Amino acid sequence: MDYRQILRHLYSLESSKIKFGLENIKKLLEKIGNPEKELKCVHVAGTNGKGSVCAMLFYILRRAGYNVGLYTSPHLKKFNERIRFNDNFISDREIVEYYLRIKDKITSQSFFEITTAMAFLYFKDKKVDFVILEVGLGGRLDATNVVKPLVSVITTIGLEHTALLGNTLEKIAYEKAGIVKENVPVVTGTDGAALETIRKAALKRNSPLILTKKHKKIKLDYLNGKFQYFNANAALTAIDTLKKFYKLKINNKDIENGLKNTQWPARLE
Repeated sequence: MDYRQILRHLYSLESSKIKFGLENIKKLLEKIGNPEKELKCVHVAGTNGKGSVCAMLFYILRRAGYNVGLYTSPHLKKFNERIRFNDNFISDREIVEYYLRIKDKITSQSFFEITTAMAFLYFKDKKVDFVILEVGLGGRLDATNVVKPLVSVITTIGLEHTALLGNTLEKIAYEKAGIVKENVPVVTGTDGAALETIRKAALKRNSPLILTKKHKKIKLDYLNGKFQYFNANAALTAIDTLKKFYKLKINNKDIENGLKNTQWPARLE
């Protein structure tokens, strides 16, 4: 199979009837050696801003000299954008390689589950220091929710995908809060009823709850829109959390330069 054949097959597995659940992804990951268990992840969920926050975290950690994997969805122009290692997207050749490595283990997994498994295996082989991992949809039953991250981030909560996630902010917040793990700090920029739902989840799982802090002197050269400053505050609070809980060494200059140079196409361009 070549690159185009594989993508045609993967896209054929996409369905308008999304089936939530972790059973299928767990079965596939177990067959390929559970690569996700060897990754240090920052797991990002939310209604708005999660892609931008992931990009900011990626650029800051790269500027600090770390090898970083970035997993996001959907792609803008090309499938390869979903899986990135340092300065390059996964290549066409590597997509073929990693699909063929797991092909015989696939049973009834979806497009997103297969792509997620490929990404985990790819990042393991690349020996990344960190993976910035964006939730696909929701959180609790999303295929990415098989990791125990270093930090969980929930950006905002709004009414979205109500047929799948629920028709109230509390119900949607409950789904997003599913990424909160036992004893793992969670950063959030939410408020009101959504925040209270996340607070209950954090308390139940003994997870330190950290509200997004407003940071001064934020400069964004490539991102437009006032909302990006809200996203930047979420990313910077997550970096502060990594530094506090895991003694991560990132100096202020690296943070400033990483944030300033963050690029995330198609946002008010």
